[in-house]
Amino acid sequence: MDMKEDLVSVSRQIREDILNMIHQAGSGHPGGSLSAVEILVALYFTDVMRVTPDNPANIEQDRFIISKGHAAPVIYSVLCRRGYFPDFHLSTLRKLGSILQGHPHAKHLPGLDCSSGSLGQGLSIGNGIALGYRRRGVDRRVYCLLGDGELQEGQVWEAAMTAAQHKLSNVCAIVDNNHVQLDGRTEDIKTIEPVAGKWRAFGWRVLEVDGHSLEELYGAYRTAMREKNRPSVIVAETIKGKGVSFMENQAGWHGAAPDAEQLDKALAEIRKGFIP
Repeated sequence: MDMKEDLVSVSRQIREDILNMIHQAGSGHPGGSLSAVEILVALYFTDVMRVTPDNPANIEQDRFIISKGHAAPVIYSVLCRRGYFPDFHLSTLRKLGSILQGHPHAKHLPGLDCSSGSLGQGLSIGNGIALGYRRRGVDRRVYCLLGDGELQEGQVWEAAMTAAQHKLSNVCAIVDNNHVQLDGRTEDIKTIEPVAGKWRAFGWRVLEVDGHSLEELYGAYRTAMREKNRPSVIVAETIKGKGVSFMENQAGWHGAAPDAEQLDKALAEIRKGFIP
């Protein structure tokens, strides 16, 4: 199996995990988890992220912060399939005592670099880690996944100014630009366009890609790694609920669990290759 086929297979497995986890829990956030699958697969399952699953406590490795913490199921599945913890934990999402809380809790989960849930804070934390690496002379990078609705938070732009001011070229933000948030389309609630133009105005290198193209994402990550004078942001155009026809672009699936019938239909679509 070549690399592309392998990554497509991993992406399919992660989508199945997301749906099964949320169904079993009876709650969760499928829409924004499904839209971010390829973004994380192109990071964790290629040579982009330098991580040590066999030693998750290693402080000198690349870091990933999921600032849109409600999309916890996608990072849980990715960490599991990358070898950080056994897959039996996936059936415990949101259960009392589980390491897989409704929003990420770094204290209890191997490989998770930051607790999150309250939107807007992840990039600020990433900046701090990146500055620490620089001052210690450690050649490692920090990746931060943001939701497009999250860009309505003012702290995001304070962090964007800080990263540009300090020329944090070891920071790479990714915007999951799926155009739908909890209550509807971002343009109807508080428009954030032009997303790419805003980041350019704040002094960032901007890379615009199809957020479901593993090839485009991988190329953008590699380009960002070569940037030496400023932070980079990948604006990934995605589809909320990607891969499940009745969930795609539907705000109602931002935070709802599929019932048994819906789960069967969704898994059948994913397994039959609904994804282009």
